Amino acid sequence: MSQFTTEHTPAEIVKVFPKASDLFKERRIDFCCGGDRPLGDVFKEGKIDETVVLGELNSAFDSWKQEDHEIVDWDAIPPTELIDHVVRTHHAYLNEELPALGQFVTKIFRVHGANHPHLKELHRLYNDFKVDMEEHMIKEEGEVFPLIKEYEKNPSEKLLDHIHEANGGLEDEHEASGNILKRMREITKGFEPPADACSSYRITYARLAEMEADTFQHVHLENNILFKKL
Repeated sequence: MSQFTTEHTPAEIVKVFPKASDLFKERRIDFCCGGDRPLGDVFKEGKIDETVVLGELNSAFDSWKQEDHEIVDWDAIPPTELIDHVVRTHHAYLNEELPALGQFVTKIFRVHGANHPHLKELHRLYNDFKVDMEEHMIKEEGEVFPLIKEYEKNPSEKLLDHIHEANGGLEDEHEASGNILKRMREITKGFEPPADACSSYRITYARLAEMEADTFQHVHLENNILFKKL
């Protein structure tokens, strides 16, 4: 692929050019849960200047191609291998990060909540996200992922129907968690700490931004690649 057009979807673009996810996040363009819509439709709905965004996107892609990058063709990776990657990389990250970051979110709400009222909502949103993702990962690792691995070894229509039914619930959960992250980004003005922010405040926002990026990549791999294989 040499140039991206309005006919390409955000999900397709991120597969080829992972760094495009940064631009999409800045522009609030969904590349994971709702990433299957052509850019032309996304631009029209969001009243986004397609000339500007495509120009930025293709310019960044041209520069990126000149650099030495290891490109992973996720579509070519078998489901079991992709599942193991998701669990080792993204699930492991969240299992470690969610409790630790939760302490920071609580701390800045307790210390700065009086002067920064949005931290109350951030605290609530974060804890909703934490519970949702923990339950979601338990369901994936305990039920859905084993079904997919079994299907790869012993495919059957009955098993595939069971997986599709389970996947529908997972995709709905992905969308709900994605909406929480979008709201957190909105009330924190893109995770940009205020001028009077202390070190803990800045660390919290930086880690929230990192968690958002990791989760969007996590959901992208599942929705747009793993589930599409079935």
